[in-house]
Amino acid sequence: MSSTMSSPHPIPAPSHRVSTGIVGLDSILHGGLTAQRVYLVEGSPGTGKTTLGLQFLLDGLANGESGLYISLSETAEELEAVAVSHVWTTAGLHLFELADDKALSPDSQQSVFNPSEVELGETTKNVMNVVDEIKPVRIVFDSLSEMRLLAQNPLRYRRQILALKQFFAARACTVLLLDDKSNNDQHLHSIAHGVISLEQVAQEFGKERRRAIVIKMRGIKFRGGYHDYVLDTGGIRMFPRLVASEHSSDFAPKESQTGCEGLDMLLGGGLTAGTNTLIAGPSGIGKTTLAVRCVLSALERGEKASFYLFDEGLGTFYARAELLGMSLKRYVDQGLLYIHHIDPAELAPGEFAQMLRDAVELSGVSFIVIDSLNAYLQAMPGEQFLTLQMHELLSYLSQQGVTTMMVLGQHGLIGDVTSDVDLSYLSDATILLRFFESNGRLRRAITVIKNRTANHAMTIHELQINSAGIQIGAALLGFEGVLTGLPTYRGSTPLMEDPSN
Repeated sequence: MSSTMSSPHPIPAPSHRVSTGIVGLDSILHGGLTAQRVYLVEGSPGTGKTTLGLQFLLDGLANGESGLYISLSETAEELEAVAVSHVWTTAGLHLFELADDKALSPDSQQSVFNPSEVELGETTKNVMNVVDEIKPVRIVFDSLSEMRLLAQNPLRYRRQILALKQFFAARACTVLLLDDKSNNDQHLHSIAHGVISLEQVAQEFGKERRRAIVIKMRGIKFRGGYHDYVLDTGGIRMFPRLVASEHSSDFAPKESQTGCEGLDMLLGGGLTAGTNTLIAGPSGIGKTTLAVRCVLSALERGEKASFYLFDEGLGTFYARAELLGMSLKRYVDQGLLYIHHIDPAELAPGEFAQMLRDAVELSGVSFIVIDSLNAYLQAMPGEQFLTLQMHELLSYLSQQGVTTMMVLGQHGLIGDVTSDVDLSYLSDATILLRFFESNGRLRRAITVIKNRTANHAMTIHELQINSAGIQIGAALLGFEGVLTGLPTYRGSTPLMEDPSN
């Protein structure tokens, strides 16, 4: 006897893609899923499989496509509760519950299809009847782990899945089969047209991280690798892995002033659009203040800017800027400046990359500050991932013509100063700040050690930050060893007077 089911009507060839209901996942799949195919969505409990399935069905419902949720593991009340938690309504959705004590009893020896795959059991008849009655365009089958238990052995289970696949294909349905990976069954991968795997990774501190990977997808191109996603009220938000080469654009690399004449002189003219500048130095030396001065200059030119604060509180940030005569609130009120306070323990790296993309592509931001890379590193699994992520981010921002400033805090105040990570080779320009001691007083020094777009000054200057703003003095020509923190004086260069004394 043939092991295949005869189709009651010809299977139409799919001619279009269908959305998954998740914008980021559609982007990863370059347009969505091929219609009228069976897909496997696998993941351990808590990864969001049920949420993804509901989003898939609700998206179809919004486009006039009927949807059916077949549940072997959850009751209709539990599914309704999931929908309510996301502020969704399931009105118009068909929920078919098979999770009853009789069907799941091991004594019943019931399977979806019997070994001959010809005589159908009562459960299968119910599924077929409801599918033929409703004629859904989209189906979610939850979950395969219960089917595996009912099948009793791997051979019967595989034959059940094949028969189920043919049954749905004969009715031109697009189907998601959900599986909790309890048996790590690789046979499912060969049967399904595509496989999407969801993962949840617990952190030693902070929020758990979730990521997805498309293991296979027949006939369509997709973006490989892991993609971060968050499961929150409103459903799953997925952030496609950023590939900078896909986002090239034309722009004029014009040079703009920083708002501080001394800094412009050190840089060789100012900041160039499409470049990134790294400001490195120990805590308290004025890295953020220098970045704020550059942002304020961009805002005064009418540009839009976005400031990402990882370390400092908003209250302290605003208060310090006001004390130095750099008011920012009015630009925030005008919608020209966006200030985001970010908790690195709650942030997925992919989510941050998407925030930057939205700022540039949706809000028209052309100046970005990341303060600081030290805290951003804590959101990463390790230094290697920070380097790779920052390479793609900076390349993307450069191709969009965005001027970027990054703040990197260094350990130590005077003498041996070290960094958690060295990203100077990724920067187009690097500004180095140091404390040094002279005549019993602590002073600041500034120098530009790199600028790819201009002939920068190679001299070291004194930096002063006070109520009058930022001031840069003459070159410290009479000093040796300023960057070590303990210089020797061999000349007549006058040091700057502190107006507070």
